[in-house]
Amino acid sequence: MTRELAQVETPISTFRAVVVDGAVRTAAFVQGTGVRRDSSGVHLALAAYFAGEMDALDAIGVDPQGTEFKQQVWKLLREVPAGTTVSYGELAARVGAPGAARAVGTANATNPVCLIIPCHRVIRTGGGLGGYGFGLDRKRWLLAHEAPAFELVNS
Repeated sequence: MTRELAQVETPISTFRAVVVDGAVRTAAFVQGTGVRRDSSGVHLALAAYFAGEMDALDAIGVDPQGTEFKQQVWKLLREVPAGTTVSYGELAARVGAPGAARAVGTANATNPVCLIIPCHRVIRTGGGLGGYGFGLDRKRWLLAHEAPAFELVNS
């Protein structure tokens, strides 16, 4: 088993991913500085995303550990395009459990691969931001960063 770190500096703090055998197992905003390059190129995709290439994260393989329900939620989250959002209720319906908005919220809250599995794109019905484990300021920044992608998709 090969374990590496991919780390990039971003406008909102350092972002680090743990890459195991070429797939991201965990990822988070962290305290610390510096760049760490992995042989799978995750750091390059992360740097490209923060430089404005919204689809750069799509090519990153992930291997999060969780229950079957959480795995389903996280898989569907990867299908939410940059620049768009989905409500907890909509995501619950997509997973086949229309009354499970709270369970979807729990899956989001325990997402071990933030950003790459884009839990920041999930909002409350009616447009409220909801929560974000790394703070609402970061969630706002990420959604604003992705907003140009939304404009391109809808023009």
